Amino acid sequence: MKIIKEFARYAVGALFIFSGIIKVNDPVGTAIKLEEYFQVFAADIAPFFEWFVPAALFLSVVLSVLEVVLGVALIIGYRIRITAWVLLAMIVFFTFLTFYSAYFNKVTDCGCFGDAIKLTPWQSFYKDIILLVLIGVIFWKRDDYQPWLSPQFGAIKVIGVTVFMTIIAIYAIQHLPFIDFRAYKVGNHLPSLMKNSEPLKYLYIMEKDGETYEFETYPSEGGYEYIDAKLMNPEAAAKITDLNVWQGDDDYTSELMNGTKLVIIIHQVEKTSLDEIDRLRNLTIQNPRFQTWVLTSSGYEKFEAFRHQHQLAAPYFFADATVLKTMVRSNPGVLLLKEGTVLAKWHYNDTPLADDVIEVLNH
Repeated sequence: MKIIKEFARYAVGALFIFSGIIKVNDPVGTAIKLEEYFQVFAADIAPFFEWFVPAALFLSVVLSVLEVVLGVALIIGYRIRITAWVLLAMIVFFTFLTFYSAYFNKVTDCGCFGDAIKLTPWQSFYKDIILLVLIGVIFWKRDDYQPWLSPQFGAIKVIGVTVFMTIIAIYAIQHLPFIDFRAYKVGNHLPSLMKNSEPLKYLYIMEKDGETYEFETYPSEGGYEYIDAKLMNPEAAAKITDLNVWQGDDDYTSELMNGTKLVIIIHQVEKTSLDEIDRLRNLTIQNPRFQTWVLTSSGYEKFEAFRHQHQLAAPYFFADATVLKTMVRSNPGVLLLKEGTVLAKWHYNDTPLADDVIEVLNH
């Protein structure tokens, strides 16, 4: 039992630290996921969940930092009784969350490990069941754990971790994530990621005369009833499947990948920061080295009023809000593309000058 008890301690502690650090790296991404959960719960359970949407970013930082702090506290044995109670409460809540998402197919990615490791809803639920068992052991044996450090040094370590992780989270919010795990990270060639790396292979599950059969090619013989198809090489599937850029009835996705484009991304005009709007305006001035585009998810009338008000003299196009939030964790944000390759990204707090853009192009 001692081995199981210690294994539970270090396994849960390490997993919470890893999961928390991934989220601290990208609090905005975690906030987007929380908003999705709140909206689903508001529609399915009770309208009051909508109240939490404006607080999603704050809750993202609190929960992310708390995960790291709990992991550290568990490993060093700091106030293990309180730590065990909080861990149990969190895992019960998260298990309900992932079960609800999986059973009702509401949120297809729980965001447990941010964009670093993608889990299906059922994988997330099974992971939480395992954690629930391990945390159950920790809770049961909470009085048997011995602290590594004295209460004073333990408190200093926990407070230090809390402050440090909070600073990291705030920095990531005010700039961009330290590590970008998304398909739009600097260096990626977007057109390549929009194609399958090899032909997709499926296993077709069919039924005939009450018996189930599996085929690697769709059966040409009659009498079979289609049941399901499983993708056999998911790693070959396109990493970007939802990038579409349009204006009116015309598709400009391919044009976005041609030449050198400085893309100003504005998710929604009503939520856009205007702190650096003057710098953004200067980027719309015609430049021989690059062409400035604006991508927005706002409606035509809203964006027309916005661009006239702030004199953004650049061609603008429309794209899905989720895609724009994935491209850059900033509203507004700036993306530099050359023949479809991401050369640079900027948070609005770091909005570049035209000379900064040209310097990147010269490298």
